[in-house]
Amino acid sequence: MRKISARALAAMICALALIPPAAGQLGGFSSSPESAASSAAGQHTPGIALGPPATYDDGAEAAAAAGLAPAVDPNLRTGNPDDAAPLADTSGAAPTVAPAGTTSTTPQPSSEPATASTPAPDSAPEPASIPPLSATDADLAALATAPSQNPQAPTASTEALQSESLTTEALVRDDASSQIKTVFNAINSYRASFGLPAVKYHATVAGLAQEWSNSIASREVIEHRSNFWTDSRALSPTNGAGEVIAVRWDRDAAQLVEWWKGSPAHNAILKDPRFNVIGVGITFTDGNWQTTPNRYTMWGVVNFFGYGTLPAGTVNSPGGSSEPPAQPATVCDPLVRHMPPTADLASAAIKGPGDLVSVNSSGQLLNRPSLGNRQFGAQQVIGTGFGSAQEIFVTDWERDGVFDVLVQWTDGRVTLHAGAVTGGFLPAVTLGQSGWAGMTLALGGWCANNRLPQLVALDGSGNLWLYPNRGKGDLVTRTLMASGVSANRLAMVDYDGDGFQDLLARQTDGNVRLYRGSGAPGPRAETRKVVASGWADVTAIRSLQDVTGLNSTGLALRRAGDVVQYWDLSTGALLSPSTITGAWAGQRLAQ
Repeated sequence: MRKISARALAAMICALALIPPAAGQLGGFSSSPESAASSAAGQHTPGIALGPPATYDDGAEAAAAAGLAPAVDPNLRTGNPDDAAPLADTSGAAPTVAPAGTTSTTPQPSSEPATASTPAPDSAPEPASIPPLSATDADLAALATAPSQNPQAPTASTEALQSESLTTEALVRDDASSQIKTVFNAINSYRASFGLPAVKYHATVAGLAQEWSNSIASREVIEHRSNFWTDSRALSPTNGAGEVIAVRWDRDAAQLVEWWKGSPAHNAILKDPRFNVIGVGITFTDGNWQTTPNRYTMWGVVNFFGYGTLPAGTVNSPGGSSEPPAQPATVCDPLVRHMPPTADLASAAIKGPGDLVSVNSSGQLLNRPSLGNRQFGAQQVIGTGFGSAQEIFVTDWERDGVFDVLVQWTDGRVTLHAGAVTGGFLPAVTLGQSGWAGMTLALGGWCANNRLPQLVALDGSGNLWLYPNRGKGDLVTRTLMASGVSANRLAMVDYDGDGFQDLLARQTDGNVRLYRGSGAPGPRAETRKVVASGWADVTAIRSLQDVTGLNSTGLALRRAGDVVQYWDLSTGALLSPSTITGAWAGQRLAQ
């Protein structure tokens, strides 16, 4: 068998990329997830067309391009017995490349000198590697739309794992936080040298990487988890995914990244601008190459994911950052259970979910009661002293059946003005003491298991926060819903009619992007499609119910030129608007 060894502490490099090859960057195989699993098992799945091997200028890829049977240490169990990794000497020598013109595709154990397959006494045995794999965007799209897909269904690879007898006694339970930070910082330092944005970190993704690192280390199997991107802990990436693996005979984590940088295929994963979140898994074992040649000391797995919207809980670096991790889903749980209210609102200031509330230049709060069929009654003064309000929101905050107003003031406060069933409002209660002036707010029933409305706030850094409803208590608890959100106007409404509230995010260019909810704290992880355009002049978006009929849904928009429009949403899409007549000059619409 042909064997190429290095006279230094070597690292095995191996990558699985679920991204299309970029010209001049990433070649190799084009396969479906099924073919990736088969390759890891050393088999070819019938009906899956594998692309031709690409030529790389580093060891394993060059050997594949030359048609060589990769060299594998016979004492090491790998996921693919046909895989190899000729590695470069750490002294800076060029990688060993297969001789030009070699065409043999089968092992030739009798044709190689004994020294080629037996490590020298003072050199570490050489780890094995598998060639990188890739899947096209079409593969990912087919995976996402397959009606019978079950992300948790066992694959050929996972079934094989379940039959393995794990040797967890080999794992050394030392703290790997230092090595994890080293890998994370080295990757971002390398990306920064090319002007690429830094990747962030997510504990859930890291748990996925750590589990796999422990698994392959305990089994001494160098292979990918071919379906890692379908695992629920991958958090549904939308812009590609990749996995790199390496092992070393020491604990020098920086050298893991150096090996990946030295391979074109792995380097392309490190530098892909679409990846914005990673998780790192580092596992130590009781390896000693001098006494046990196939026992490595450190195993490393990094999972790369690209998200259109960062998942809740994304942080700037391992161990915490300025962005707090997401709280558990119980953040949506109410303090008490509220039954549907049945109050008679004939005398209340706001009489129904379709009323239009506004504030005039004198600070008077006005209401136009909904009469049905897109008709509204004459405006009535229902309050005073709202001249310095930045935004006003209509809600049943306490779920008592009477509509209240929540006010965001220009001085940074947020106050609740609870409505009285007999008319008017109770004395204001301060829910937020300061710091709210720079936030963009939306209000509604975002959490599916909580009948109380919740407050959603977008800060100036693009972080979207969910504030649980604590009645008349301070708004101090919050959880991060998403990052990287660009909007200067928000509205909460069940846009697609699936029973869950969604967010409409109006951007500075007038486009409106949809953030669909699923009843959980974070919005769905998916591409944010544009559902409206030309809304740059909109100064308020009010979600309304029962305007065109019982349980109908729509939006009222305050626009330039003293225009207020109604857009019906009862069909799950915005229909043509109609103008709501009235004297709107000098009035700001409540949301």
